[in-house]
Amino acid sequence: MPEPSILFLRACLAVLAMPIYLLSFLGIWEPFCRKIFFPYFLERLSTVHEKKAKKQKQELFRNLRDFTSSSGELRLLEIGTGCGANFQYFPPGCKVTCTDVNPHFQKALSRNMNKNQHVHYERFLVAAGEDLHQVPSGSVDAVICTLVLCSVRDVNGTLKEVLRVLRPGGAFYFLEHVAADRSSWRHFWQQVCYPTWKLVFAGCCLTRELWKNLEEANFSEVKVQHISISLPGTPIQPHIIGFAVK
Repeated sequence: MPEPSILFLRACLAVLAMPIYLLSFLGIWEPFCRKIFFPYFLERLSTVHEKKAKKQKQELFRNLRDFTSSSGELRLLEIGTGCGANFQYFPPGCKVTCTDVNPHFQKALSRNMNKNQHVHYERFLVAAGEDLHQVPSGSVDAVICTLVLCSVRDVNGTLKEVLRVLRPGGAFYFLEHVAADRSSWRHFWQQVCYPTWKLVFAGCCLTRELWKNLEEANFSEVKVQHISISLPGTPIQPHIIGFAVK
């Protein structure tokens, strides 16, 4: 149970965000958020995040080619493609299947596809990370997932699907914001903001300790690095980055 000070501050924040809570109660906020607000917000957040994380992403995806299959093809599946911010890091000639639970990113996604024509885009699937039934088992060489596990409904279910669609020896690449140290003030504010933040930003959870889910999944090897990427005006700073091998 959160301490009284957290509950009090949560209530204060809820009062400030009362119009959004009211719209949610009336069933208006979720469709508006999915179609208009969140695509708009995510495109701008991606621009800020890319500037701060560019070097880390370049290093993360540097060895993607190492997972090319014996056929000579590199087949990628991206979960939560969103605006397509990762396309620039993918090797030339790779084949990408894009997925997202929200189909309303067309404008930004099309712009990034046009900018990154070194990539072969096979198809776009409207699918949640926990249910990739449209993707055959063992059919991809690598799965990409950045700033997505914070908002999936079932982290362990998503990782189970990742393992299913990966071929043996394939890799799961991730970059995710996570909970701050439990003794820190940042974690305190993450807890304060949690309910309202989750409502406003399409299910994004601030306090997930995702490295634990990765360590408990059935990967043969997990390489996780804890890094700091601060997003001004938000309680987001701690991230994890790395890859896991099936």
